[in-house]
Amino acid sequence: MKPPHNKQPLMNPISSSSPKTPTKSPDSSSSLLTRSFSNSLNSVIFHHSLRRTWLLVLVLSLQIILFITIKTFPLSLSPSPRRRHDFPSPLPRHHHNHSPKLQPDQCESGRVYVYELPPSLNHELIKNCDQLNPWSSRCDALVNDGFGPPATGISRILPENIAPAWYWTDQFVSEIIFHNRIINHKCRTDDPALATGFYVPFYAGLAVGKYLWRNYSSIDRDRHCRMLLDWIHDKPAFRNSNGWNHFMTMGRISWDFRRSKDQDWGSSCIYLPGMRNITRLLIEKNPWDYFDVGIPYPTGFHPRSDSDILSWQEFVRTKSRTKLFCFAGAQRGKIKDDFRGLLLSHCRNESDACREVNCAGSRCSNGTTEILESFLDSDFCLQPRGDSFTRRSIFDCMIAGSIPVFFWHRTAYYQYEWFLPREAESYSVYIDRNAVKNGTSIRSVLEKYSKEDVRKMREKVIESIPKFVYAKPKEGLESIKDAFDIALDGVLKRFKEQEGWFKWR
Repeated sequence: MKPPHNKQPLMNPISSSSPKTPTKSPDSSSSLLTRSFSNSLNSVIFHHSLRRTWLLVLVLSLQIILFITIKTFPLSLSPSPRRRHDFPSPLPRHHHNHSPKLQPDQCESGRVYVYELPPSLNHELIKNCDQLNPWSSRCDALVNDGFGPPATGISRILPENIAPAWYWTDQFVSEIIFHNRIINHKCRTDDPALATGFYVPFYAGLAVGKYLWRNYSSIDRDRHCRMLLDWIHDKPAFRNSNGWNHFMTMGRISWDFRRSKDQDWGSSCIYLPGMRNITRLLIEKNPWDYFDVGIPYPTGFHPRSDSDILSWQEFVRTKSRTKLFCFAGAQRGKIKDDFRGLLLSHCRNESDACREVNCAGSRCSNGTTEILESFLDSDFCLQPRGDSFTRRSIFDCMIAGSIPVFFWHRTAYYQYEWFLPREAESYSVYIDRNAVKNGTSIRSVLEKYSKEDVRKMREKVIESIPKFVYAKPKEGLESIKDAFDIALDGVLKRFKEQEGWFKWR
């Protein structure tokens, strides 16, 4: 910065005597010119020296600042390796850690910006809950911030102190649960410049639900998703990243949003321009799509505090179990060689060791405790694929402390990597379905596990219960991380890891 350059006025000497009329001598004009030139030259030299002094001070100051910065933040010249497909599950906070919520490192994964969407893409869908299903109203299922009605009567089979944490929760409400949690999250920011990730609270599953059946057109099924993409397309953060740091919850399975032909099932939302790079949280993902992330199905248990978690874990750990295994499901008569029908028959034939719950009709709908009772009473629970590769029963089973038995790898192992233990055999049993079809006895396989084996596997399941549940408080639990926390941490860490990648447009 140049110093101020104020010109000094050139003045004649002032005599102390009273003024007199000057007398002109031959040398007076020459003397005055000489003095003026001398004063001007001195002024130029002075200000030139001053500018050089300020410049020298500025250069020395910049060198000192640069030296301090390098000493404080050491730089590495070798780039850190980036792995695209290995994203370990964030570790849960220990339940004895009672650090204040607003510690600086609480947002070490980053901060999240939440868009304020047009109400027609979320809030109005809930207001019109009686129009979301072609057969009946869904209003009861969406009360209590998506948790559904309280599970009245469940205290008959559960400890009284934990029963109030149970609700009759619908399996397709994760969009509402995530939205309510994220707008109250301690790491939410209103400044897009500070955000690591951008959350899009679009209720895609609720929007498409009513159009999946009957004679609705492909235009009907895609309408809300197109509305969203038209709205978000010109938003600066989306335009700058082309969606790479954006994420959303889609409350159904991935295949409900992957229609490739107009006459096929579902919406084509995931295939629409603009959706390609958005990370999608789904209760069942496409294992071969990087941008799909599998999250646990919502279950009925929504702990109110760390204490609820610890009390529930102790309850299922010490629960007396009278059956070796159980199966809850309904036969699909129209499906040739229906595997669930085979399991029902197998369980019925081993009734002294297996507890069967035939879910034909509405026997297993929300509002009944029969499934939970069977899981609490059994060491193992059979988990075939559902109408798709996954089913909510997987998480109902494990929350009850029962050990899951899988027959397809895609039912769990390829779905929920952030939430399940890494070693599949540490918490579950896998039996090839074709072996069962060819006569292998499930009972014989399970009886080979010793009591100590069962105890260790059950303990691994119980340790993981916090990762399967969605807590009741909108700000989360005191210190234990639930499924929402793990999902959010995982997404933000993923965004940070991919910062140096090549990103297609």
